[in-house]
Amino acid sequence: MTKTFRTIEGVHKGAPFHMVGDGFRVSNYFPSGKDLGGRISPFLLLDYNAPHVFPPSESARGVGAHPHRGFETVSIAYEGYVEHHDNHGNHGIIGPGDVQWMTAGSGLLHKEYHEREFAKRGGTFHFIQLWVNLPREHKMHAPKYQELPKADMGRAQLPNGGGEVRIIAGDYQGVHGPAQTFTPIHLFDIDFNKGGVAEFELPAAYNAAAIVLRGSARINDEREVGEGSFVLFGNADGNIRIEGLTDETLVLVLGGEPIDEPMFQYGPFVMNTREEVIQAYADFQAGKMGSADF
Repeated sequence: MTKTFRTIEGVHKGAPFHMVGDGFRVSNYFPSGKDLGGRISPFLLLDYNAPHVFPPSESARGVGAHPHRGFETVSIAYEGYVEHHDNHGNHGIIGPGDVQWMTAGSGLLHKEYHEREFAKRGGTFHFIQLWVNLPREHKMHAPKYQELPKADMGRAQLPNGGGEVRIIAGDYQGVHGPAQTFTPIHLFDIDFNKGGVAEFELPAAYNAAAIVLRGSARINDEREVGEGSFVLFGNADGNIRIEGLTDETLVLVLGGEPIDEPMFQYGPFVMNTREEVIQAYADFQAGKMGSADF
């Protein structure tokens, strides 16, 4: 019996690399220049810092205190170390294999920068940040912070020594990830050996995509894609099949139930209406999101 695969709706490249602060050299995959609309909801943004060597520095490169409201930031470290502080007292350092999941909710200020010892010695930095939308009922949830160390990730082995799936959120073949989410989300990366195959199915209504972070892969037995390719799947019944074509091929898979609500985004705030964003700016300027001195 022939298997049915989800359609491949498109394969995209990221925007040209640019600096965010002085510590993150990123290519923005969406929303920059991509008319994806709600096709990747609940995900709002993907900034990809492909492997880049930063020279030693006595100052910690990064981004200073800035506000957010109405969504979550998810930071995934592959190489290098990132330090985080926010004005709700949360502090953490993530390194290779770790994830930081911050719920901005009703509003906070945070700063992110290269961990000081990593900055001093310099080295390769490889990192992703995602923004994840919150539904209306949770946009004003109290801020919270989840530090998800490498050791706590769900793990599933691919058949025939084909590699490993690391589950951050949701599940893969019954193995669950540690992240707590407000809407159904599947987020996992797959580290392939050459010829390794991962196959899975998500509900047809869920948006789904994959980005090749290293090496090359064959998608659904029909399309070969290389490093830096972002594959968007159609919303249809069917499996997703990914084959690693090189040793150490690395693919990040994103999937989730769309948030079918109006959305208005401006700068660091993502709400349902323009008026709510104006209120967010007013609250920030009035100090209601807390002090920037932390």
